[in-house]
Amino acid sequence: SIFNRKTGEPPLINGWIPYLGKALIFRKDAFKFLLDQQKKLGDIFTVHIAGRYITFIMDPFQYVYVIRNSKQLEFHEFADKMASKTFDYPALSKGKFPDLKENLHRIYQYLQGKPLDIISDHMMKNLQDIFEWKCSQATDWETEKMYKFCCSVMFEASFVTLYGRVPAADGHKVISEIRDKFIKFDASFPYLAANIPIELLGATKKVRKELIHHFLLQNMTKWLGGSKVVQARQDIFEKYELLGDYDKAAHHFAFLWASVGNTIPATFWAMYYILRHPKALAAVRDEIDHLLQSTGQKRGPTYNIHLTREQLDNLVYLESALNESLRMCSSSMNIRISQEDFVLKLEGNQEVSLRKGDWIALYPQILHMDPEVYEDPKMYKFDRYIENGKKKTTFYKAGRKLKYFLMPFGSGISMCPGRFLAMNEMKMFLFLLLAHFDVELVENKAVRLDNSRMGLGILLPDVDIAFRYKLRP
Repeated sequence: SIFNRKTGEPPLINGWIPYLGKALIFRKDAFKFLLDQQKKLGDIFTVHIAGRYITFIMDPFQYVYVIRNSKQLEFHEFADKMASKTFDYPALSKGKFPDLKENLHRIYQYLQGKPLDIISDHMMKNLQDIFEWKCSQATDWETEKMYKFCCSVMFEASFVTLYGRVPAADGHKVISEIRDKFIKFDASFPYLAANIPIELLGATKKVRKELIHHFLLQNMTKWLGGSKVVQARQDIFEKYELLGDYDKAAHHFAFLWASVGNTIPATFWAMYYILRHPKALAAVRDEIDHLLQSTGQKRGPTYNIHLTREQLDNLVYLESALNESLRMCSSSMNIRISQEDFVLKLEGNQEVSLRKGDWIALYPQILHMDPEVYEDPKMYKFDRYIENGKKKTTFYKAGRKLKYFLMPFGSGISMCPGRFLAMNEMKMFLFLLLAHFDVELVENKAVRLDNSRMGLGILLPDVDIAFRYKLRP
């Protein structure tokens, strides 16, 4: 039922179960639900979902007005509430921790500019060590499950890069134990994000506690060669007496989740699509081989490959293939919360009246799958982001150029601070994989998106798929 509301308020879609609103339909397939409403009601409408009023802005030309308005439309408090519940640390916004949020935010400078080059170099070295270790086992064709493979390589490389090496003889084993717990916890993440009490989620509470314990200071001090960004976070936490040891460890665990929770599935999809499309594989591999030749670097497990930021940036086919898979598998809802009753002014003299506490949401997956912006949006086209051999950054809708056309990392104030590192590490993973190995799919089954994370980031595959690899001659 659609109720008329106060003047200037968008049409409201209420569910028939008062509290749940449209939550059940939305959970099942948010993408389809939103497109259906857009057809009926136009580009702006409010949906009552599980006790919240969420106003969706569907027209990508209006995104900029939401993104620009960060004073009245807040994000951090919402993110803080959700994260503190999910990862079990006290909310930052309470007066107990003055400036902690700002101090932590400042640290993201370690993931940009010069410091980004340093951490990327470490990541490259750690990825090579892991690939070398894989090589030593792959004398002939080696068959593995692809998601599991991406998960084990990316988790370990990220862990060692950020937190340092575990100096035990069985360092690999310790990290894979943490990884196995991490996967269990991560499976419950969508439920925690949907506010379901952790007590109802089986062993999740116990697993989360065990994970957090790995990050207690007495354990972290044993790890060798961690990153500046984690060190800087540790230093800040030390300044807050009211932050308990467990709370600090929970923050470190949250940071680990933020570093790998979306990069692992994103890496999987990039690899899956490249292997599914022989032309993509040939083009990307050709570009990689060409770069190695032109810089006089040899490939093979015993050679260290070094890539500058510029060289990574110039791999246009690799970047386009990666962006295309991100376009197809990312599903994040960009949320802002209205801080007061106010009128949001949009282009074309449109106005939206918002009440304090209302949510505003952008849902870029709609844009990513818009046939007007992306011809045949369900098709994987590895060179979609290339024009005349250069990066293509102009996309149009209704004959107008779009400011935003690809938004896997959120927008504005909610944009992922680790996006540059994430892009680099996914490129480096693919680079090393394709430089060192012949890789092919063994099964010919279709892998589909599992929709249980709609609105929360990168969707996971609904099944794993076998592939095989061996050293290139």
